[in-house]
Order: sequence, then C-alpha cells, then structure tokens
Amino acid sequence: MTTPSIEAVIGHMLKNDRFSAWLGIELLELDSGSCKISMTVRGEMMNGFDIAHGGIAFSFADSALAIASNGYNKLSVALETSMSFTAPVRSGDKLTATATEISLTNRIGVYHILIANQDQVTVGWFKGTVYRTSKTLLEL
Repeated sequence: MTTPSIEAVIGHMLKNDRFSAWLGIELLELDSGSCKISMTVRGEMMNGFDIAHGGIAFSFADSALAIASNGYNKLSVALETSMSFTAPVRSGDKLTATATEISLTNRIGVYHILIANQDQVTVGWFKGTVYRTSKTLLEL
C-alpha cells in the first residue's frame, strides 16, 4: 500500500476547513512536523480596542498546529494549547506562523508556533500538544 504524500494529506484536510479559509490562510511551507502559513488581518477581526481579537491569532496558530501535526496522515487533535500575546495585531497586518515539532511519540506530539507580523515583530507564541489517534486522514 502506498503512503499518501504530505501535500495530499494536508490538501485533503484543508479542502473542507471553512474556518481556515475564512481566516484567509495561505500555506507557504510544508514538511513533516512543520509548516509556515500566512494571513492578512481584516477589519472585521478587530475588537473594541481596534486591535485584533485574541481569538484570531489563537485560531491562526491552531491552524498551524493542525497542519504541522496531521501531515503524517494520522488524525491528530489538540489535547492542550496555550498562547502568549506579545504585541498587538492591527488591521492590515500580514501574519506568518511557523510551526516546529518539539517532540513526537506514537500517541503525543508537542509543537511550538511563532507568530510574527510583516515587520518580523513577534506578536505571539503558541504551544500545542496533540493526541495522535489511530485513524488516517486519507486512504489511497
């Protein structure tokens, strides 16, 4: 049996991910256990203080976690996540999230995600732990 490519697996996953599509996420780089994605922050994503709602950056990082952890074609779901917001995000900012695999076992994966703006200012750090199920995302 042939193993599907990481591109096929993630393409299949993102095809029906309407929330990541709404965020406007673009996949820039993809490798086993890592990825780089980008998005542009829009006006409707602002909170009452005219900065991006924290859920936007959190969701953006969560999408990076999903992409990085599911590339092995083993359905992985968030078990624990946390985020530090280190600088404000404004409308029009172009964000980049870089996910890096820190640890991987048969059942658990740990990932760090750095979020930076177009000026290379770090706006957030996200840590995610995933549970790796026995299910596959894509069969050939």
